[in-house]
This record gives sequence, structure tokens and C-alpha cells, in this order.
Amino acid sequence: MSNLLKRKNVLKVKKYLNNIDDSIELIVLDETARTAEDAAKSLKKEVGAIVKSLLFKNAKTNEFYLCLVSGDQYISLKKLSKIIGNNNIIKANADECKMITGFSIGGVAPVAHSNTPSRIFIDENLNRFDIVYAAAGHPYVVFGITFHNLCLITKGEVKKIID
Repeated sequence: MSNLLKRKNVLKVKKYLNNIDDSIELIVLDETARTAEDAAKSLKKEVGAIVKSLLFKNAKTNEFYLCLVSGDQYISLKKLSKIIGNNNIIKANADECKMITGFSIGGVAPVAHSNTPSRIFIDENLNRFDIVYAAAGHPYVVFGITFHNLCLITKGEVKKIID
């Protein structure tokens, strides 16, 4: 067993996943998954099957929104702002991401956050893959999950949020 699987944040994600479905396995990568391209290369999967966990905030109220997007797509701030009903949406910085999710950028899991985001959005484009892969609290650790189960475990709202 890799020492990475004993890291606090990885254990937090594993415990969360085990409480829902103990068949979900964590995958330790030989190379970093800090970017979707890196993860896809390490897993020998399409970049689109990698889940990017991106945190945004309302600049005026400090409400945070986690967006789960396919690795080969880019989020549309215009669409996200329209869904939320607010034009003050900006990308959260690295410190805010760590404070809200408990994870550093590159290892942000879609679950097991230190502070629950106001809302979680899942781009409908991810449903083109049988299995998608998301970070598990560390840039070298991921897990595979069906789109349906990702929606269930995050309680995310499926929306079209890409350009």
C-alpha cells in the first residue's frame, strides 16, 4: 500500500466514499493528476473522462459553488452566472479553495469537503463516459465512478455549464 493512501485528506475521501459504496477503489497514479491532461495520461483514458473540480464564488456574498466539469471542456462563467442568478461570480483563489474544500488545487475531491459549498453543479457533458475519474484529496490519487453515482454522492445539480 502506498504511503499516499495514508495521507489525511486521502483517508477523509476514502472514509466518505466507503460510507456510501465500499466498492469504490482509490487509484494511486505513477504520475501526477494535477491537471486533467496529466490524469488522463496516467490512467490511459480520454481527457474528457477526468473530472475537474473547480471552485467559484459570489464576489459580494462569499457563497461558494463547486463545478464538476469534463477535463476536455471549459466552464462558461456566463452560463454559471445565469444559473445562479448573479453576475458577481468569479473563480476562487487557491487559499479560498483550500479553506472551503479542505483540498489543495490539483487534488480537490468532489466530496468530503471541510465546508460544504452553497451548491454543486455537474456538467451534463460528463455523462458521455461510463466511468469518470475524480481527485481523491491528493494530486496522485483518484477514484473511478459512474456519472450517475457521482451525481448521487455529491447531490450535485446536473446543468450545462460549459462553453
